[in-house]
Amino acid sequence: YDKTFMDFYINFSLLHKDAYQVILDGVKGGPKEKRLAAQFIPKFFCSFPALADAAINAQLDLCEDEDVSIRRQAIKELPRFASGENLPRVADILTQLLQTDDSAEFNQVNTALISIFKIDAKGTLGGLFSQILQGEDIVRERAIKFLSTKLKMMPDDTMTKEVEDYIFIETKKVLEDVTGEEFVLLMRILSGLKNMQTVSGRQQLVELVVEQAFLEQALNPTDADSVDRLLQCTRQALPLFSKNVHSTRFVTYFCEFVLPNLSLLTSPVAELDIQLEVLKLLAEMSPYCGDMDKLEVNLNMLFEKLLEFMPLPPEEENGENAANEEPKLQFSYVECLLFSFHQLGKKLPDFLIDKISAEKLKDFKIRLQYFARGLQVYIRQLRPLCPDVRLTFFFPR
Repeated sequence: YDKTFMDFYINFSLLHKDAYQVILDGVKGGPKEKRLAAQFIPKFFCSFPALADAAINAQLDLCEDEDVSIRRQAIKELPRFASGENLPRVADILTQLLQTDDSAEFNQVNTALISIFKIDAKGTLGGLFSQILQGEDIVRERAIKFLSTKLKMMPDDTMTKEVEDYIFIETKKVLEDVTGEEFVLLMRILSGLKNMQTVSGRQQLVELVVEQAFLEQALNPTDADSVDRLLQCTRQALPLFSKNVHSTRFVTYFCEFVLPNLSLLTSPVAELDIQLEVLKLLAEMSPYCGDMDKLEVNLNMLFEKLLEFMPLPPEEENGENAANEEPKLQFSYVECLLFSFHQLGKKLPDFLIDKISAEKLKDFKIRLQYFARGLQVYIRQLRPLCPDVRLTFFFPR
């Protein structure tokens, strides 16, 4: 062994500042000195508060070493620096190290972050959110994913109300500028918090989604990004709705801005039936709609869309239907529209009697009867193919 290497063992047994400085200087040495420094620097870190910054910087140098084994050793020891005011800095460093492409090193960073999270959750979150808000894209992405996967694994005594409140406040800041994927992950984080399981908590989450959905603006149906944003936000809001947390603003928006432009909607995904997707979401939300300012207007819009997708019987020629005039029956579209119409119609029971002309109501009945006959034909055709399945016309929940 060379003299420098042996000096490490000598200084290891001497607890004075100059000896510790020799150990810190070891990060500039060869591989053997660096490996020893990675172990000795954290071991005596607490004994030399005056050299705290130098010690952390030295360990950080080792975390960025070209030798992966030295990096792993240095990262493994980082939690030992996480005490008092140093913890947020260590959390910040570890968050930056999430960008590594080495899987073993990445797992070690995750383990270290979890370790200091249990020491001081709020301090660790400070480092994570600092990088999410200001760090490089890859660091931001991985820090958000870390929170979305690891928070739910934290013990209850770590995830206190104060910690959860801090997560909510910081996440709101991040939500001011997010991608669609980030939005989904952040909503997953918030939805998993204990204090968000109450009615008031779910209502707060709905308010966040409303802000993201831009419901105060008219929808541009030909802008795929705008349509995608609305779909993403609605999907995130759906699980939050209940008899106490209403979907009124979303249902109103769909009736006023989406249904009138249904045929113009530009799908963000080529293979997605955007019209059917929108109608499904509306049907899913409709049972949780509260009092609506323009109920009659919105019911009328639903009614007109129903007529649009429920064709009249083909004209008869010589007592027989012309084969080339047989209209296409769009069962899924009508199913969703009928369900939504039924849910909102319960709030205005006399709509079909008092608000629709007798002639239009008669026309609706003819279309409905024709559609019902077509449905029975399909059921008869499908029954031999599915003898053990009860065939019926399902509605969304």
